[in-house]
Amino acid sequence: MTKSLVTGANGFVGSAVARCLLNAGHEVRCLVRLGSDRRNLDELPVEIAEGDLRSVQSLKAAVSGCDNLFHVAADYRLWVPNPETMYDINVKGTEALILAAAEAGMKRMIYTSSVATLGANSNGVPANEDTPSSLISMTGHYKRSKFMAEQIVRQITDEHKLPLVIVNPSTPIGPRDIKPTPTGRIVLDTLCGRMPAYVNTGLNVAHADDIAYGHLLAYEHGKPGERYILGGEDMTLLQILQTIDEISGKQIKRFNLPVKLILPAAWLMEKVATVTNVEPRATVDSLRMAKKKMFYSSDKAVRELGYRYRPAAEALEDAMAWFQDNGYCS
Repeated sequence: MTKSLVTGANGFVGSAVARCLLNAGHEVRCLVRLGSDRRNLDELPVEIAEGDLRSVQSLKAAVSGCDNLFHVAADYRLWVPNPETMYDINVKGTEALILAAAEAGMKRMIYTSSVATLGANSNGVPANEDTPSSLISMTGHYKRSKFMAEQIVRQITDEHKLPLVIVNPSTPIGPRDIKPTPTGRIVLDTLCGRMPAYVNTGLNVAHADDIAYGHLLAYEHGKPGERYILGGEDMTLLQILQTIDEISGKQIKRFNLPVKLILPAAWLMEKVATVTNVEPRATVDSLRMAKKKMFYSSDKAVRELGYRYRPAAEALEDAMAWFQDNGYCS
């Protein structure tokens, strides 16, 4: 039986990947931080390895004895009080882990990047793996750190001829978003009646379990050195909110807010957050990103991996049900 190490396995997408691998017959070792929330791993037959992407020694111990690596872990926040931490985890930690996996002679490696590293078309046409992007075009520390990490991963893969495949998930939606993630918070806030307005932006919505299965397909069929978008359905933000309302049986009229009108409020929220250390509900970077419709094509993954994705409404419905069942709206 093949043994796979999954980083970030207690997180939203990571736990979905761990479940998918278990269902496919893999033994799974989960790299998790000491003291982290492990509810997503409850009752799963996995081995726990405590460690940190900022500790090379713990990474070498975690990869030892494993055949494959699924590096899903990342610091995914649109605002951070200390950006250096994000770069230490997403960039330096990723480099150290890939090098440790290479030294251990792993047979297969899947690196979870993000569509955040890809270019976006201003005319709304879905971007793909070849849409140009650059570090200077990345908005915010999260996107910059993921772009830098992917460049390093590609360089190491080429130099060492590693059996590594990159996947670029879009916007994951679904159950077990315990944090919740920034996109999960949109679903939760809408469900709980906290989204009276919207901006003219768009997202590519994919069920977290479909993205997880895409990781398995990349492991089975992906070409080393290639990257694959694991996405779903393109929707405007208004369409997302209206779909949630429809599932909830509600009819809510919302008003459109131009981004330029919200920027001062977001700036003020960030200033308050530096004192309270509580992540603001709106950030300057998230609003800057919202100026473009973040639409993406998964055609390459469909064609080369056999990837499939369900309608976005099903992802939204599953997320809503999970939030309700777990008391997030109380």
